[in-house]
Order: sequence, then structure tokens, then C-alpha cells
Amino acid sequence: MKVQPYINFNGRCDEALDFYKTAIGAEVQMLMRFSDAPPQDGMPMPDPALADKVMHSSFTVGETTVMATDGECRAGTGFVGISLTLDVPDVDEARTLFDALSQGGRPATPFGPTFFARGFGMVADKFGVSWMVIAPAEMG
Repeated sequence: MKVQPYINFNGRCDEALDFYKTAIGAEVQMLMRFSDAPPQDGMPMPDPALADKVMHSSFTVGETTVMATDGECRAGTGFVGISLTLDVPDVDEARTLFDALSQGGRPATPFGPTFFARGFGMVADKFGVSWMVIAPAEMG
């Protein structure tokens, strides 16, 4: 069993995927648009206005798979009470990733050393997704 995040970008999924490819090296594994869905008995056809929007996608960041959609393209997102964490062994790389995620976003905790990590920072990216970037303290 595993738990995977599924993010609804409400109409901005293509933009988010492009951003994550550049900012954190995400690799899109699969992308299906609403127009790709075949008709199904008993199921209503998707709204034609959604035809070019992302029905489902998956992308990897390092070893983790994240799924994403445009959903029904309703206004706004509500990413409250959850953060995605990037655990990065190299502190310089962690800082670079934090800075990239901060572009157009809102840093909540500046990236820097803490008592529990060689580097740590928190940021809500330009889509409102909360990230914690950490370069853990060396154990020993």
C-alpha cells in the first residue's frame, strides 16, 4: 500500500506541470485530457469547455509520484492543512529548489539552518501548494 498526493489545480494544471518541471525537475509520466475520455453508457459527456483541460496526470519528483488534474475548473484552490515535503540530501540543492518554488509564491519560513536540519524552509508556491524543503541534519 502507498499514499500518493492528488492535486486539483482548477484549470491551471498545464501551467503547474510546466512550473514543476522547471522548478523541481518533475517528469510528467502521463497526461489525459477530458477530450481523451471515451463515451460511457450512463455517464454524462464532459462539459465541452473542459475538452482541452487535464482530466488526469501523474508526474514524478525524485522517487515520488504525484497526480494532478484541472478538476471542474472552479475558481480557486483550498490547499489547507497539508504540505508536500522535498527531502534533499544536498543543502545547496535544497536552497535552489526552495528558491525556485518561491518564484511567484509566498515564503512562510525563509530557507536556512535549524536545530533539526542543515537547511529548512516553507513556501506556498504560486498555485497555493504548501512545500517544506529540508536538507536533514547528518546523523552520527
